[in-house]
Order: sequence, then structure tokens, then C-alpha cells
Amino acid sequence: MKKEKIDKENGNLSDNSDERNFNNYRSIKLVTKSNETPEGDGFVVHRCFPSGVIRNLDPFLLLDEMGPLDLLTYESKGFAEHPHRGFVTVRYMLDGRFEHKDSQGNSGRLGPGDVQWMTAGSGLVHSEMPEKEFAKNGGRLHGFQLWINLRKTDKWIKPDYQDVPSTRIPQVSTPDGKVSAKVIAGNYLDAKAVINTLTPILYLHFTLQPGAQVVQSVSENYNAFAYIINGKGLFGKDKTAVGEKNLIVFENDGEIISIRESDDAKSPLDVLLIAGMPLNEPIVQYGPFVMNTREEMDKTLEDYRNGRIGKINS
Repeated sequence: MKKEKIDKENGNLSDNSDERNFNNYRSIKLVTKSNETPEGDGFVVHRCFPSGVIRNLDPFLLLDEMGPLDLLTYESKGFAEHPHRGFVTVRYMLDGRFEHKDSQGNSGRLGPGDVQWMTAGSGLVHSEMPEKEFAKNGGRLHGFQLWINLRKTDKWIKPDYQDVPSTRIPQVSTPDGKVSAKVIAGNYLDAKAVINTLTPILYLHFTLQPGAQVVQSVSENYNAFAYIINGKGLFGKDKTAVGEKNLIVFENDGEIISIRESDDAKSPLDVLLIAGMPLNEPIVQYGPFVMNTREEMDKTLEDYRNGRIGKINS
């Protein structure tokens, strides 16, 4: 599909669009509501998966929405020291402020629009706690955490930490201004993400005005899903209507994903679109550790018990 056609379609595609393109649209495999789940020091997240319906969406292991919560003074809670090995954690903040520390000596702050892309690799210990002023003053907390599996050959690499402020996240709009996107990973229109990923990933945050449509090209072998933050949209080949706090999983039956905001919508549609190449490798998971074999997991647990995964220095 030519880029000029994609750019045009990403504006406002009519129901009379090219039939050949329509036949290449992906259909919807399932729609499932996120579930409220206690996490960290006790705040509740909306967990999209894993769930009783979806174990994982290879290469993706978990998607949580934190909040939105309006927190009072010193009501904010976080994630005290805990380990990871064998995968990537991605935190994308919409509102609120967190501080990060890890056993590799990295530290940083996350504010609205910022992204933390942490490759745990061979293992580390980290913490994510409310920034002191935010905890003191209170405010709105809202964001997402995504876990991405690593290939067997990458599970033992040195941990890596990318702290990307909102000012470095590419933002782009269609010529008519009806669709805007933040490009966290992958590409959209002429914008390319600044984050380096070991696993091929597409991670886009779209805002669609009433009547707008996104038609995104995605490799047919990529597993893909969307999550509605706010609003209600029409998804896939059949234009299935889906509302907020729902996860939409697409079939691998085409190379085009369609997301549309209805013409009579009273507010914009805010939605994440995430896709990635499946690894097709065995998964052995125990909490914050993700390996390929039981033997590797036994070694990981032994390493953690003996302090070999790391410790955060005060």
C-alpha cells in the first residue's frame, strides 16, 4: 500500500473507500472489559490482561491502566523495591509524577507525557514511587504500564533504561487536524519514535475528533490490540462500536487497522493502538520474572534469593 494512500486515509476516510483496501481491513477477534485489580502499595489499576479471557498477546505480557485517580495530600501510593528479569517494562504517564530508582544506579522522574522504557534483561531491582511534591500536594494520577517479552537471546543482556520526556515524544497530526498521535514506538505518518526497541513494536496514542478515522498499516503477522481511554469508537472491518475501558483484540486477517470516531460524538476518542511481532517462544512466568524454561526460572529464583539480581543503594 502506497504511503500517499495511507496518509490520505489517516485523515477522514469515507464509507465509500477503495474496496481492495477494505478487504484488507482487520476484523475484531474479541472485546473485553478491563478489570479493577489491586497493585503496588494498594492502589487499584484497570488490568486489561492477563485475565481469565487473555493470558498474553505475544510478545505482550501485561497492560494496566493506572487511574485516573484524584489523590489527596499524601494519599498517593507507588511500587516499592521489586525485581524483574527477562522482559521490558514501559510506563507511559498521562498525569501525575513518579520517581524511579534501580540497582544499576539509574534514577529519574516521570511527569505528564513522559515514557520510561526499561529493559530488565538479565535482571535488576527497581522502585517507582510518587515524586515528593506530588505526594505532598496530591493531584490526578493516570498512566499505563505495558510488559513486553524478550527473545531468548535477549533475556541475559545487560539491563537498559530509557527515560524519554514528553518533549522528545514525536507528535503529529493529519492535515485536516482531526487526528493527532503521539508516537511512542514505531512510525505514524512522517513521525518516527526515538525509543530503541529490541522487539519490533508499534505503540501509538491517538486522539480522534468527531467524524475522524485512522487507517493504520500493520504487518499481518503482528499481534495488535487497541485500548479505549476515553470516548466510544467504531473498530475493525465491521465497525464494531466499543466504549471506554475496553480492550479490542484484532484478528491477524489483514494489514490495515481501522479506528473511527462517530460523526455525532460529543467528545474526542482517546485510544492506544499497540502491535508487535510475536516471538513464538515458550513462556515460564513467576510474578516479575519471565523466562523460557523451568530450569531458567529455578536459577532466577535462586539468584534473587541470594541477592545476585541487585540492590538499590540508598
